[in-house]
Amino acid sequence: MTTALLAPHTVSTVAGAATRRLRTTAFPAAQVRRLAAGVGRWAVRALVVTALGLFALVAVGPHVLHYRTLTMLTGSMTGTIDVGDVAVVTPLPVDSVEPGMVISYHIPVDDHRLVTHRVVSVEHDAAGSVTVQTKGDANDAEDPWKATLRGDTAWQVRGVVPHVGTVIQWFRAPVVSQALVYGVPVLLAGWLLLSIWRPEADETADGTAPETDPAGATR
Repeated sequence: MTTALLAPHTVSTVAGAATRRLRTTAFPAAQVRRLAAGVGRWAVRALVVTALGLFALVAVGPHVLHYRTLTMLTGSMTGTIDVGDVAVVTPLPVDSVEPGMVISYHIPVDDHRLVTHRVVSVEHDAAGSVTVQTKGDANDAEDPWKATLRGDTAWQVRGVVPHVGTVIQWFRAPVVSQALVYGVPVLLAGWLLLSIWRPEADETADGTAPETDPAGATR
């Protein structure tokens, strides 16, 4: 059997070609890893921004801008305020309440729950009390009561934020709230790690740095 020895430059050429083929094959995997890291960073950022926005709307804003947020739980105002929407209400003097306004108040019967309905008529008496008749926009008839507004301030609906109430109710679920207590710190830690970690631009696909010759040129 005849054996041929390869010249040193031939061995180097063959090894270089093999290395290039290895890097070419592994390059897509490295791209996928970098893409996944980027998507992960933006997903965590979006989640954090959304959570902060909801917190600002529900917890901070009412104390700074003097409004209140109420989640619509029934369909009596469907078309104007749907179930799961959040109504933003602001205070106004009770003697400024007029027909056509949508207000939030405690009903004078049963459990005295809070409702948000449209004012149909307003009555003022000599003592300065204001009594309203209301109706839900989606109801066929007026409410079966007349309510005397308590105090000097009424709450008028000024805006509606769609679907946010559903998200808030979901966050209040025991399982979700517990997950948030432990999960948010983990997400924040992951965000910080992803923000700090960056793949080296000169890193090869197999995780090793490229070789350099004594002159400093990269092979």
